[in-house]
Amino acid sequence: MVSQVLQRQSGTLQPAMPEALFNEYVSLIQNEVAQEIADELCDTVRRELTDAELTDAAAVRASFRTHLAQYVPIAPDSMLVTPTDGRPFTIALVGPTGVGKTTTVAKLAAAFKLRHNKRVGLITTDTYRIAAVDQLRTYANIIGLPLKVALSPDEMLEACQSLANCDVILIDTAGRSPNDSARLDEIRDFAKAANPHEVHLVLSSTCSEQALMRTIERFSTVQTDRVIFTKTDEAVSLGVLINVMRKAGKELSFITTGQEVPDHIEAGSPDRLAALVLGEKG
Repeated sequence: MVSQVLQRQSGTLQPAMPEALFNEYVSLIQNEVAQEIADELCDTVRRELTDAELTDAAAVRASFRTHLAQYVPIAPDSMLVTPTDGRPFTIALVGPTGVGKTTTVAKLAAAFKLRHNKRVGLITTDTYRIAAVDQLRTYANIIGLPLKVALSPDEMLEACQSLANCDVILIDTAGRSPNDSARLDEIRDFAKAANPHEVHLVLSSTCSEQALMRTIERFSTVQTDRVIFTKTDEAVSLGVLINVMRKAGKELSFITTGQEVPDHIEAGSPDRLAALVLGEKG
């Protein structure tokens, strides 16, 4: 039935679908890639490869990976950015509860300091979650970084000014429900006071496509410009990430692949995400 549907895509009858092509198409659907995307990919690969290549499973997989990657817009690597306004490079992480913002901040902080030899300062506004400040303070002590706690937008401005001798400032905000407009406005006020160069929306790969799109829509008031996908190692299927990236109009900055600090974080890569969606876990 899938083969017959694909044969009708171009409006003309096509030969029966080669097995390698069919297997990759079914894999995409099983991994919750949107059917229209899977259809487009299948048609593109079929037109690109020769009849002989379409019988080669490795060639078909490589073609699918290449074209699937084109659905993922990538942000410039934050690790390599140098601001031109004379301020420390300031990054704020925002997002709903339980997505791993604090751990992600710790991973970024360790990567900036240990791999890129940057002077890093941390700021947290998360005084709502039990032991949240202690969690980040523990990371800060291990890595050897200053940590400031901001309880208001005015204190956020003061914290940023006190860390003016740093190369990088990383801001951890409190997790907020996408349905809580008042709390989202609070995050917006904190972000406005910090005036970050980048605002990354942290999303869990374990969430449904509907929940992810709802979160992106609601957090738009904070003017997020990049997306971090966490917990890719825990997700049942990663195809929804492709669907979300196509719809959201955001750029992917990082993915996290586990809980270890600082190892389990990677700069966003279209090829890497495409490989994960296709089940290539290496």
